[in-house]
Amino acid sequence: MLPEGYNSAYELMSKGGVIMWPILVCSILALAIAIERFYSLRRVSIDTREFMDVIRTALRQNRIQEAVQICDDANAPIARIVKAGILKFNRSKEDIREAIEDAGHLELPRLERYMNAMATCAHVTPLLGLLGTVQGMIRCFAAIENKQGQVNPADLAQGIANALITTFAGLSVAIPTLVVYNYLLSRVENMVVEMEISSSELVDVLTRHRGDREI
Repeated sequence: MLPEGYNSAYELMSKGGVIMWPILVCSILALAIAIERFYSLRRVSIDTREFMDVIRTALRQNRIQEAVQICDDANAPIARIVKAGILKFNRSKEDIREAIEDAGHLELPRLERYMNAMATCAHVTPLLGLLGTVQGMIRCFAAIENKQGQVNPADLAQGIANALITTFAGLSVAIPTLVVYNYLLSRVENMVVEMEISSSELVDVLTRHRGDREI
């Protein structure tokens, strides 16, 4: 949404000055990351309860290969972690837990990919807007100095517009970016909690009746 009195984004960019360009770059980068993360997290999201019920049933019936195939078909972080544990089904509880933890350490960076860059955009754009505000104030004081204090409001208009537009642009990018970042971060945290719970359940299933299963 453009401020009142401006008919195009180009006009707004021109009035805002050079600081508007890094703000624009940050907005494009944040939007691209948001779209990519929404798509990626949605693609790897599965019904964890249903998935673990199927895995639990297969393991209790000693269908190890079938459980591994289910994990391969799911192609989700939780599935890859569970698979790592299942492949160690004939090892000690400590070895199973270590395999699961190692797999989890590989999956977490994938879930948090580009999130730091998005957070940086959310924090940098208000600072860029503030920098533009300072730049606009400097222009105003320069105009006053050049006119030796005898200035018309029109002489200050450019500097004031520069100051307010950059602040507006910086906040307009930062606020939605921060909201989306926190939402995506909460989704990642929820997935991590689900992976931890499922991992504990898997270790329990694999070690509870070890003597009753054939390798």
